[in-house]
Amino acid sequence: MLAPYFNKKEIEAGCDEAGRGCLAGPVYAAAVILPKDFEHPLLNDSKQVTEANRYILRTYIEEHALAWAVGKLTAPEIDKVNILNASFLAMHRAIKKLKTKPTSLLIDGNRFNAYKGIPHHCMIKGDSKYLSIAAASILAKTYRDDFMLKLDKKFPNYTWKNNKGYPTKAHREAIRKHGATKYHRTTFRLLPENEKIKS
Repeated sequence: MLAPYFNKKEIEAGCDEAGRGCLAGPVYAAAVILPKDFEHPLLNDSKQVTEANRYILRTYIEEHALAWAVGKLTAPEIDKVNILNASFLAMHRAIKKLKTKPTSLLIDGNRFNAYKGIPHHCMIKGDSKYLSIAAASILAKTYRDDFMLKLDKKFPNYTWKNNKGYPTKAHREAIRKHGATKYHRTTFRLLPENEKIKS
């Protein structure tokens, strides 16, 4: 059972990101404030939920959350600030867009850059411990997947509809054959060190 809150007295926003380990596409993050009595039998860490159920959950979360928002950083922004900082910044952008201001942030992971004086608590594997972080993981994952599915139609050679930008064998083979796009992260190792990318 995932916990409904860390501190009942606070207005808690759960925060999580998606796409940190990808070779292409943005990193997305979401921030979600849930009512203290929120529950849904399917809600869990997005990696533990089927694709179909993630979209069922997204609709339910958006309808029942007190507030929710999604933020992202593009591949060029990631290359500029590095992926760790990009993940934090994407969360900051999501938090900034919340219609209700949280008094506490529950962050998935072990590190975070403080946001405008709001106390935060880092939770290792928080998306499998707290409902609000799990909800944020669902939104971040589904919104990022939607973006990659749109990109796939423009760049079908990379089969992003299947790999969503992650470093699969097929994705690397496509980079080898067709080169990199403007959506690839140039600071990431797209191919082994001894191989040059076609320009």
